[in-house]
Amino acid sequence: MSSESQIVAVDMFCGVGGLTHGLTKAGIDVRLGVDLDPACRFPMEQNNSAKFLEADVSELCASDILAAFGDAKVTLMAGCAPCQPFSSYSQSARREKQHADWGLLASFSSLVLSVRPTFVTMENVPPLRKQEIFEQFVAALKEAGYHVDFEVVDGRDIGLPQRRQRLVLVASILGPIKLPKISKPKVTVRDTIAGLPPIAAGKADATDPLHVSASLSATNLKRIRHSKPGGTWRDWPRDLVAPCHARDTGSTYPSVYGRMEWDGPAPTMTTQCYGFGNGRFGHPAQDRAISLREAAMLQSFPRDYAFVPRGKPINFNTLGRLIGNAVPVLLGEYIGGVLTEHLKAHGH
Repeated sequence: MSSESQIVAVDMFCGVGGLTHGLTKAGIDVRLGVDLDPACRFPMEQNNSAKFLEADVSELCASDILAAFGDAKVTLMAGCAPCQPFSSYSQSARREKQHADWGLLASFSSLVLSVRPTFVTMENVPPLRKQEIFEQFVAALKEAGYHVDFEVVDGRDIGLPQRRQRLVLVASILGPIKLPKISKPKVTVRDTIAGLPPIAAGKADATDPLHVSASLSATNLKRIRHSKPGGTWRDWPRDLVAPCHARDTGSTYPSVYGRMEWDGPAPTMTTQCYGFGNGRFGHPAQDRAISLREAAMLQSFPRDYAFVPRGKPINFNTLGRLIGNAVPVLLGEYIGGVLTEHLKAHGH
């Protein structure tokens, strides 16, 4: 692809750069990443050529985006707004706050209509497609002359080693665009993390500070030793079962305190993916929860992706949030491939 026809992009809500890294692998020139979280600056700039702008997307102007595009002929605005407002976990508890959070998507929509890039993309949780704010966004794009397609993409179909479904939207000013159905060979937990050095709970690998696992209490150490890959807390001796699970109201929550299976996918990585008690995040063989590095690799980040400067402390809460909220690199590469192929089909 010539430099004149290369897609130049701005990644809104860029996080640690998962989408940017994937788009770049697909041949897209991401010039700028925007996020309100200062902890995203180092990983975004260290692993990618894009500049980082610490800013609230709702306060950006069209001129900020246009300045990043420069004289590019083919442009892309990507806007993966935080998904918590649309999550099924928050639908009943945060009705009032949701309206404020939904404004992030409205702000992105307003910027798109002002800048009018060649392409637009966003990804989010599947329940968003049933929300009025999403319907308004799609309608606004179409009214502005964009051709739009959106689908729920199963991460396993694009080679992601975890169960993760995401709503993906692409829009083009050039002509009809379609998200293709693909089905790559399934990738397992073993394929992804088996090569990492073994570590104990609460310890880190000497050569990779991110390959560190959270400590376990004496009780949880006993629990994980009685846990089977793919099993549940029902496999434990009765004296290890938590009182809240032993009650009838807790018997329907078998997905906590579980080990992953070597030859299957990981569960969806969440912001609490480093905790044994927070889901099926136990290592398949070692008596510990998965490490932060393993979580990042299950999100399809390269093994050497740097998240904090060398020598800086590792904060589980911060890095768990950044990794769990990240757009998987493979999803970014898939979206980038759709856009670059679409551009070629239109003579560029």
